[in-house]
Formats: sequence, C-alpha cells, structure tokens
Amino acid sequence: MCRSIKTLRPPALPEEATEEDIRAAALQYVRKVSGFRAPAAHNREVFDRAVDAIAEATAELLDGLEVRGAAARQAG
Repeated sequence: MCRSIKTLRPPALPEEATEEDIRAAALQYVRKVSGFRAPAAHNREVFDRAVDAIAEATAELLDGLEVRGAAARQAG
C-alpha cells in the first residue's frame, strides 16, 4: 500500500521497533489513506487522533506477535 512503511517486526528489523518507528509508520498510513501530506487546520484534530490510534494498534500488534524461531536465534 505505502512503500515508505517498513516492516517493524523481527527479523526484518533487527532490534525492537521504537515508538518513533511506530509513529512514523502510522503517520505514513494516515497520509496515504487521507490523501493529505499535512491536513488543513480544520482536519488537524481528526488526523492526529487517527495517527495516535494507529500507532497504538501497531504497538499492540507488535507486542502480541510471536515470531517462531526468534528465541532460538537470539540464544544462539
């Protein structure tokens, strides 16, 4: 969908995704879906709420994912 959004889970990202990584991906998603790089003042609040909600959902997703074999690779 949006080529500038990168995969944030291991092993694609060698370390844990930072809050900054997650927020940047959420911002890119909202920009793509809304069609606005930067919203007008009258759309700023809803735009920012969407970024916050998507960042929160992304963090929850990444925290809940189980990457098989990741523990074995880290131990070795």
